[in-house]
Amino acid sequence: MSRNRKILLWLIITSPFFGLFLLVNLTAIGVFGDLPTFEQLENPNNNLATEIISEDGVILGKYFFENRSKANYNEIPENLINAFISTEDVRFRNHSGIDGRALLRAIHGALTGKSSSGGASTITQQLSKMLFTEKPSSGIDRVMQKLKEWIISGQLEKRYTKDEILTMYLNRFDWVNNAVGIKSASQVYFNKAPIDLNVSESAMLVGMLKNPSYYNPNRRMELTEGRRNIVFSQMKKYEVISDSLYDTLVQQPIILNFNKASHNEGLAPYFREYFRGELKKWCATHTKPDGTNYNAYTDGLKVYTTINSRLQQFAEEGMRTHMSSLQKDFNNHWKGYTKAPYPDDFEWEQIDEIIDQGMRRSERYRKLKKAGKSIKVIKSIFKKKVQMTLFSWDGEIDTLLSPRDSIKYNKFFIHSGMMSMDPKTGHVKAYVGGISYKHFKYDHVKIGKRQVGSTFKPFLYSLAMQEGYTPCSEVSNVPVVFDKTRWRLEKDWVPKNSGDEFDEMSLTLKFGLANSINTVTAYIMKQFGPHAVVDLAKKIGIHSKILAVPSLCLGTFDLSVYEMVGAYSTFVNKGVWTEPIFVTRIEDKNGVVLEDFLPKTQEAMSKETADLMVRMLQGVVDGVYSPAAGVTRGTGVRLRFKYGFENEMGGKTGTTQNQSDGYFMGITPNLVTGVWSGCEDRAAHFRTIHYGQGANMALPVFAEYMQRVYADTLESGIYPIDFDIPKSVDLKLDCGEATNSIGTDEFDEEF
Repeated sequence: MSRNRKILLWLIITSPFFGLFLLVNLTAIGVFGDLPTFEQLENPNNNLATEIISEDGVILGKYFFENRSKANYNEIPENLINAFISTEDVRFRNHSGIDGRALLRAIHGALTGKSSSGGASTITQQLSKMLFTEKPSSGIDRVMQKLKEWIISGQLEKRYTKDEILTMYLNRFDWVNNAVGIKSASQVYFNKAPIDLNVSESAMLVGMLKNPSYYNPNRRMELTEGRRNIVFSQMKKYEVISDSLYDTLVQQPIILNFNKASHNEGLAPYFREYFRGELKKWCATHTKPDGTNYNAYTDGLKVYTTINSRLQQFAEEGMRTHMSSLQKDFNNHWKGYTKAPYPDDFEWEQIDEIIDQGMRRSERYRKLKKAGKSIKVIKSIFKKKVQMTLFSWDGEIDTLLSPRDSIKYNKFFIHSGMMSMDPKTGHVKAYVGGISYKHFKYDHVKIGKRQVGSTFKPFLYSLAMQEGYTPCSEVSNVPVVFDKTRWRLEKDWVPKNSGDEFDEMSLTLKFGLANSINTVTAYIMKQFGPHAVVDLAKKIGIHSKILAVPSLCLGTFDLSVYEMVGAYSTFVNKGVWTEPIFVTRIEDKNGVVLEDFLPKTQEAMSKETADLMVRMLQGVVDGVYSPAAGVTRGTGVRLRFKYGFENEMGGKTGTTQNQSDGYFMGITPNLVTGVWSGCEDRAAHFRTIHYGQGANMALPVFAEYMQRVYADTLESGIYPIDFDIPKSVDLKLDCGEATNSIGTDEFDEEF
């Protein structure tokens, strides 16, 4: 063979390699499109979900565009790493981003038509493809993309360890069902942390890497199990598992504990939704090092809350237990009444207007209105039956019903809101905004406000204590007249009691509070005037607008459960109001503290006044003896005789006009808790005070909650301890009474 022919032959043989070398270098210098910068390689753009974390380390929920949470390598189990490498890239630990052996095998397969010969992409190449390249639209684009993958893979291998590359891949991959990254996938499919995954669970997740939509266990369990078994066979092939273990594993079914990431599910959904808005406000005023504002959905913030996951669970269980029972009573109470749950004296036009108001407040109405539909058309749409899911305490109901009839159906439900906090630190431990966030989004803790009724009375009594009265000071139980001229009223106002059994008796202040005697409260109001009451309200954290009028004494204004719980903390916290707070700190994705949070405090009354009020609120629960009446009574005594609490606790019931609202404020040395219960419309309520009083509507939620708390003291850290009150204070409560009997609470207050 001549020399020229030899040169030509060598040129033919080596030209593909020279061509490939040239293409790679041209790609590297950006001839075929930009490559990521060093900064982009060091900081790949991942959307990380913000995690909302309880004080005891439980993730309550996340805010996300894609549900991605970052896991560290030491949080990923060895069995998952072994399954991953065995299935996707068995020589991963040995190559530098490109597996030459696998590449030659893939080329040979393409030339011979043997598709089963396997692919050439390494884990590093797959990561580079996920991070930095777009889906190709043609064969040429695919070639260019592959060249870029090679170059990026080499750069990744230079800048990261093998463990870091594996972690980046597993944090990036989307396992569908709002499960982006291994941490989210473990939670969504198995309700556990990655490190707790067993070998079968790990193999299923690795098997899904091939095509998560196709191998989706919620849709194609049989195919998913088959793919998982292929992972097992690869693990056996490369001696990661033994033959005997393989034989056992392939026979096991996949057992899911599926928890799709949803803002409707999980602990404290009302709190999470409320705080979402607060976090967005925080992000709008705080900037990252690059000068842009933080994003609540993509920057992987970690929000450490004051919520205790166990207490939150107990609060939700307590509300569910009582409200489901109370709803049955309500339904039976109104059974057979044509206009239920509205009074018989309501006109049908009034009821129709209430339903129309509900229609106008609905999301469906807003969307139709935005689409340009007329009122006439919208009303006709609301009368057409559609498939829908309704709430019931016995489980969801799938039915065919018109939207208008669904509004009528929902008007029957009694709603509730509850918040519990540590009075000394201001840390909110439990926050239950309603009976079902999925079906009733309105928050009855922070957003909703209703008339507080007699739960406001203790603040008038504390004003009296502050000005020299004592619990033993006596007031004649006679009508108190607020003259229309002096008090600038339309007519004279004379508050009445709900009963007449104590009329014209001299009653001590502590008996008056324990039994919510309206005339005693009115007497105090007349002595000090409404402006003094408003001033005190501001000191105890009442930010809602309240008018300085005599009817303040009976709680005729609307406040939130949040405000009331904060206000009652003043009594337990020795006269110092502590702002209820929900968050202790916010960190960035790397654990750098961005801000710490401390509650505001304000001295509202003297220590002695606060201590006296604690003892008087205990009288509501223990019962107070009246020598004049010859009975021991208290509106909260069922906490003793029905629920069996023996430790020191106090409280105050509240019932508004026509039983529209039922309240209970409960205090213990380490928790202050507020509960409101009532229907969406004030016109819907129990017809009798026996069922509609706060002691029946709201107090049992508190009782159910505290029973669970005290049954879990070792975990919750909440013990039934005594109030820290000096003996000198107790002496002022000794009015010479002597009785140990506990009366009944078959009545309540009504203004």
